[in-house]
Amino acid sequence: MASQSDQSPWPAPYKAAIAFTMDNLGEAQDVLQNRWPHPIGTHPSLTDQLPRMLALLDKYRVRATYFVEAWSLGVYPDAVQQLVRAGHEVAWHGFQHEVWSGLDERQEKESFERSFSAAKGLTGVEYRGFRPPGGKVNERTWGLLKEFGVEYVSPLGQFGLSKEGVVVLPFEWRAVDAFWYMEKFAGIRKEYGEREEVLSPGEFKEWLMVRIDEVVRTGGFMSILFHPFLQASDEKFEVLEGVLKRVNEDGQIWVAPCKGIAQWVREHPESFTTS
Repeated sequence: MASQSDQSPWPAPYKAAIAFTMDNLGEAQDVLQNRWPHPIGTHPSLTDQLPRMLALLDKYRVRATYFVEAWSLGVYPDAVQQLVRAGHEVAWHGFQHEVWSGLDERQEKESFERSFSAAKGLTGVEYRGFRPPGGKVNERTWGLLKEFGVEYVSPLGQFGLSKEGVVVLPFEWRAVDAFWYMEKFAGIRKEYGEREEVLSPGEFKEWLMVRIDEVVRTGGFMSILFHPFLQASDEKFEVLEGVLKRVNEDGQIWVAPCKGIAQWVREHPESFTTS
């Protein structure tokens, strides 16, 4: 692995680290909530948006982390293997996108067991990282992460290394496309000082570009999150391509899957704040 820069916590010659991430593969959550009236395995994002996203990731040589619900592994095995062959990381997003903070102890343990059983034996799929649906983990989650060998977690929160030795690679709401594009995020937008109504792709892109500049300037970490099912217009794809082009062309940015960034943090704990 690359050596560490004298002036940066990241591998030389990089000044900052950015993970491009995706969430939600198919209709796992809709099925859980009885909102899927179509045949299982026919989600349009798998035939429309995802192939176009993967083509752009390949064009700009960005390797992503896709947080996939374990339920979807068996429903969309070809898509999962396509991700693996393209060099993307398949990480864990709950069994069926159950809101993590709402689970009781039994439900939480059951999700771990069912999910890791579903992933077992699948070529190229090793759940080394977890993004909790809804963004929040429970206090007991930390012990389960260690028990099941999960090396990093990507919740809302602060970057660092937990007392259990799990690397924390957080996301922030404004770096999530759903924050800008979805009506149900009106309350969260209001909480963050934005208008409650759905915001435009142009506003999302403008914020992302400023935030990326800030991360490079401060030598920090950033997780960018795009949901394939939300890339439903050319204007939204222009935002995606603009972001990929920006991070690809900046030699100061280490763009890597979450597992690679987590490994670096774990191997250089003295360089990072421990939570």
